[in-house]
This record gives sequence, C-alpha cells and structure tokens, in this order.
Amino acid sequence: MALFVFESIAQYHKELNDGSTTCLSVVEFYLQQIRQQQHLNAYIEVFEAEALERAAQLDRNKPIEQPFPPLFGVVVGIKDVLCYEGHVVSAASRMLECFKAPYSATCIERLMEAGAIIIGRLNCDEFAMGSSNENSAFGPTLNALDNDRVPGGSSGGSAVAVQAGLCMVSLGSDTGGSVRQPADFTGVYGLKPSYGRISRYGLIAYASSFDQVGIFSKNIEDAALVLETIAGADAFDSTSSPVPVPAYSKELKAPEKPYKFAYFRDAVEHPSLDPEIKAALVNKFEALKTAGHQVEAVEFPLLDYIVPTYYILTTAEASSNLSRFDGVRYGHRNKQPVEDLADFYAQNRSEGFGPEVRRRILLGSFVLSAGYYDAYFTKAQQVRRRLFDQTQLIFKDFDAILGPTAPTPAFRFGEKKDDPIAMYLGDIYTVFANLTGLPAISLPIFWHSNGMPFSLQVMTNRFEELSLLQVSASLV
Repeated sequence: MALFVFESIAQYHKELNDGSTTCLSVVEFYLQQIRQQQHLNAYIEVFEAEALERAAQLDRNKPIEQPFPPLFGVVVGIKDVLCYEGHVVSAASRMLECFKAPYSATCIERLMEAGAIIIGRLNCDEFAMGSSNENSAFGPTLNALDNDRVPGGSSGGSAVAVQAGLCMVSLGSDTGGSVRQPADFTGVYGLKPSYGRISRYGLIAYASSFDQVGIFSKNIEDAALVLETIAGADAFDSTSSPVPVPAYSKELKAPEKPYKFAYFRDAVEHPSLDPEIKAALVNKFEALKTAGHQVEAVEFPLLDYIVPTYYILTTAEASSNLSRFDGVRYGHRNKQPVEDLADFYAQNRSEGFGPEVRRRILLGSFVLSAGYYDAYFTKAQQVRRRLFDQTQLIFKDFDAILGPTAPTPAFRFGEKKDDPIAMYLGDIYTVFANLTGLPAISLPIFWHSNGMPFSLQVMTNRFEELSLLQVSASLV
C-alpha cells in the first residue's frame, strides 16, 4: 500500500483528482493506522466493512472534474454521543451499551451528503461529563504524545484520532470546553461554534443550553470547510439559528489590518495558570503589539463566578436530561429481582451510570430541589445573564478576546481523579464561551518545557465564526 500523508482536504482532493490515490486506498491506510495504534483506545468501534464499501462506491462515482463535493472521500471519526442510524451510540456508558440509533444526527446527515466516509465512533467521557477521558466505561484514551498523560475530555478520543492520524477530521461535542481543552492537550485545532450554529438534533444531551457540536482538525482551512458543511438552520432543532452560513473556507484570507484584541487581566494573572503558559501568552501579546495590533487587558471581576455558575446550571440540566435513562424504555436493565418500582429504577441507574455521571446527577437534583432552587439555580441564571451583557460591552470595542485554553498542559492519569473540585476548576478558561454562547477556537501554537503542547484560545462575538477563523489564520 502506498504511503499516504494527509496535510489537508484540499491536498487530498488534488491527489484524488490526479489519480495518485483513491478513497479505498486511503480508507485502508487509516484502518491500518487504527490497528497499529489500537493501544490508544481512541475508537470504541470501527466501521471497517462499511467504510470500505463507502470508499469503493465513491471511487466508482468520482466526478470527472473538480470541484468535488466539499467532503468527498474525507475520512471522519465521530464522538460516541452522535446518532448514526443503525449504529450503536452509547455515550461511552454501560447505560446505553447496546442502544442502536434509530436516526442520524443532522450533522451526520450533512457529512454524508457532502461525501464523507465515517470510519468509526470515538471514545469520550461518559455522557460527555469529564475533562480527562478517564470516565469512559470502555477505558481511557491515551495521549499519543505521552501515553502517561490524559488527552483531555470529554472529546478525548476525537482529539487523539486527529492527533495520531487515525482520521482526517473528527466531530466532538463541547458543553464547557470538551473540544477546545482536548485540542489543547493534544496539539490539534479545536473549534466550538456559536450556540445554535450547528444543529443539536441527534446529539445525546448533557446540558441542552450549553451543548454544541465541535470540530477537530489539523488546520484552520479544514475546520472552516467542515463547519460550513454541517452548520445552518434545522427544522428538527428549534435552537438552531437561521443566521445565514458564510462560505468560511473561501473567505479565510481577510484584508490585512490591525486588530483590536482584549484579554482578561484576571485570567492571565490567575494563580492557577502555569507560569510557562502565562509567559508564552504575554510574549504573544507583545509580538502582536509590535506587529501593529492593539492588545489591551480588560477587567473582568466575575471570573471566579464562572465555574460555579457553569456547574450549577449544567448539572441541573443533566439531572433533567438523564432522567429518561431508566431501564424501562431503553438503557441498562438490572436482572436481579427487586421489591418495588423505585428499587428497580435505582438499581438500573446505579449499575448503568458511572461515578462521575452519578455525582453530577446528584448535584443537579440538589440545586433544583425546592429549598435550594432560588438560592442556586436562579442566582446562576442571573450571573449567566450578567456575563453575557458584560461580554457584549467588550465586543463594542474589540474584535476578539484572547486567552489560555487550560491552566496547565496535559496532566498525568490519576493526578486529579480523586479531587473532583480540582478537575472542575481546570475548566475556568473554557466554560465562559459556553455560558455566553460565543464561538471559540483552540490554536496549537505553543510547546511546554515538559514536551507537551498548549494553545491560544480565541473568542469572537456570537455568529462571527468568519471573523474568528480569519483572526485565527492571522495568528498561527
């Protein structure tokens, strides 16, 4: 088999066009890579026969002339929270271990219509709840750069699949940083669009007002192409936005101009931020100023309220969303005799859900309880509104907000597992975009002295993904 080196979708299409490769040979190459790197545990299931058949079909029907359909022959991995008709979707949980999706998510339908080849479903934290991929019922995914370190979460499998060359691009989901943080830990690009930009139909819900489908890629151009392919309004999702979708991939090169960047002083000076990450950011800000851009620190006193607000609201929504998994209609069912219906439910859910999911359901049930609803849930909603209002004031004066993606590079397995609070506080820089509905991207442009990558995070105003991508292209 000829060696295939994937650099970009454009390069791949050029090789398809001149006959130097075929969809079938490329799928065979990726299947070989997946087998060789099986120890990484990125895939829960590989759709080998189906991917080969799809590739052969595409080769037979290859257009004579370019342009190809936008994702023609592109090999894609999907996070195990996205429904793909006729295939198991388990959310990396014993609760849904054998559940087959009765329909496909809108984003999956759009991938297929654009000519993509879906090669398998990717490992993740159970029900997308986690920041390390240590919470999967099918074992952790390993970081390909250092197998002793986590790949981040919850979309760790999706990040590693791109990092290790086990697919060309992948889809994940981002509720509080679950695309950007693993992209940061693995050294790939991770894009979370605005809330409502990509339909959530067919995405297993964690927290419905936060969840968003996101994209992992090797470069900005590929992320832009996938985004314009799967974004847009959807009649099956009332929260999807009717705002028109630009041709992102064709408009990436913006006119050269000085940008106005903001960064949160409290974020860069926060005691949890690794000193090397802080130094790299400060140096980047100075380089941007030297290049003629404006970079200013802005005060953001609400920073310490972001993580508590996020966890109050998301656990409340998770408690509600996951109540449907009861072992009656679908989900894990206890096989031992029980005394009553309440005991039946309790056994099903205790056996089906892992400890992190149970912890978040309990937290959510607590903040929604009669005595604490106003004290916690209502207050958190008010803080969320204040965050949004303050953000809009910032975007009146600035084009984008810059900052870190995570406070540290990828940590070692087990390092934070016994301290859930420390794990939750690691989301301090990513959950802001989910609370406010902003688009954000993780740009892998730095390296730590420990040999691990870390990223610059960029955020723009809602539905300004084109600006986000253009700014990002100028920063890398």
